[in-house]
Amino acid sequence: MLIFLGYTLGMYNEEDTPRRFYAISFVDDEPTVTKGRLIPRKELSFRPVSVALPPRPTRLLIASRTLVLLATLIFCIYGAVFVAPLAVERGQTLLANAVSGLVVGKETPVVIEHPYTKAVTSLTYGIEVAFSEPDFFAAARDGFIVAERTFVEADLAAMRLRYFEDGVLVFEFPIVKKGESGTFWETPAGLYEVEKKKQAHFASFGQVYLPYSIAFQGNFYIHGTPYYETGDVPTSTAQGGIELSAADAKELYDVVTLHTPVLVYERTADRKEFLYEPKVPELATPHYLIADIESSTVLAASDLGEAVPIASLTKLMTAVVAAEYINLDTRVAITEPSFVQSLIPRLGERSSVSFYSLLELLLQESSNEAAEVIAAEVGRAQFIAYMNERAKSLGMSYTTFTDPSGLDNGNVSSVGDLLRLIQYIYQKRHFIVDITAGEKLPDMYVTGEFSGLANFNTVDGTDNFIGGKIGETTAAGQTSVTLHTLNVQGEERVVAIIILGSESRNADVTALLAYAQERFGDQ
Repeated sequence: MLIFLGYTLGMYNEEDTPRRFYAISFVDDEPTVTKGRLIPRKELSFRPVSVALPPRPTRLLIASRTLVLLATLIFCIYGAVFVAPLAVERGQTLLANAVSGLVVGKETPVVIEHPYTKAVTSLTYGIEVAFSEPDFFAAARDGFIVAERTFVEADLAAMRLRYFEDGVLVFEFPIVKKGESGTFWETPAGLYEVEKKKQAHFASFGQVYLPYSIAFQGNFYIHGTPYYETGDVPTSTAQGGIELSAADAKELYDVVTLHTPVLVYERTADRKEFLYEPKVPELATPHYLIADIESSTVLAASDLGEAVPIASLTKLMTAVVAAEYINLDTRVAITEPSFVQSLIPRLGERSSVSFYSLLELLLQESSNEAAEVIAAEVGRAQFIAYMNERAKSLGMSYTTFTDPSGLDNGNVSSVGDLLRLIQYIYQKRHFIVDITAGEKLPDMYVTGEFSGLANFNTVDGTDNFIGGKIGETTAAGQTSVTLHTLNVQGEERVVAIIILGSESRNADVTALLAYAQERFGDQ
């Protein structure tokens, strides 16, 4: 047996004063009795060329650290001298980057090479849009099985959870509930690792206990049936995470260890085909786009791929990353905040604030303070790195983030990239859209700490505004990403309007809406 090496968008200027995604091939059509049993097999469009994982957690308690180090050294020498040459000789390299696999962290766990294009995709821990593609997910999963890894598979489309130990399926459970699509509690497709375990995690947003809680990426959970302190079970179906029965959750909890990989498959929302007849209107704004949010049909656009400063539109990605790394029921400490200029300062006299309240300040009043406090909760440099990683995972090729607020001119993107971002938010993180529109989550979950919040995102003279974000700096001009309803062919559609570098944002948005209504809308 092969021995693995290492176990492997305002009405103000934000700068000053108020103004605006193995080399082993399967020869059998069916799995063996022992390896990957119960997993349906089909021909894959591509396969993992290699697997490089963090150290496999062990359940053995070894008293001597010296013994562990000595054993690891022996394994490495053995693998390098005997095993690796044999694997290469057979054309079946299962393991790459073995040395990096010795370091626990965010190193690349899976590298997949397309057999024809030879394009290489490196998967990192976190949300991975590629895992919403069935073939890609199957390829990665099969790589884990062949590499004899211990991992959890959560198929949110089929509502099944599987636990593999050393590549062998140990048990399979039905998923009772999952986070509703577009809510804070939806679990996106991706590759994660178990970060915490707790027999009874108390979720303050619902005032419930989540038994046998297994946390990954900070904000996502696998857990049993929620219950109140009285022992009663909630009747609401709005509980989040991945819920198993109490018995199944306990069985998983008892065997899963920290750092165990968690593969999550969740298909993307079905896109509804819709036919438009594009014609570009005349606008003074250099960078603009209006598109159907669901079908991705572009009604009019200019400079889809030109990267320019975006000002506070940056905060849309800040909200996404924050929601995916910080728990909704968290109180965020304000110990050493970077208090940058905000039009309405609110945090100077506080020692802590609820995360939900920070989201309200961030997305409605475009608070730069809130952006910095949120980033500090994770670590500013790390948070910005997450923002850029998230942009890459969404296919935002012309986007770079350099701070969480958008004050820095290094925060750049294109209208095409911003369409990708707002589509993801609309489909998978719709609560962000709701907050930008001034809506609140039900009081049973959270209560905002600030009253009388100003909302700079609304568009004057329109009654079809759904939500969005605005921004403005000297370098960026006036910017906005807004969502609106439009009646087309007897059907209500949602369109995104993106404006960059405008001198009169409200006028440009209004003109694009009028164009779309005249050209495509019902008269």
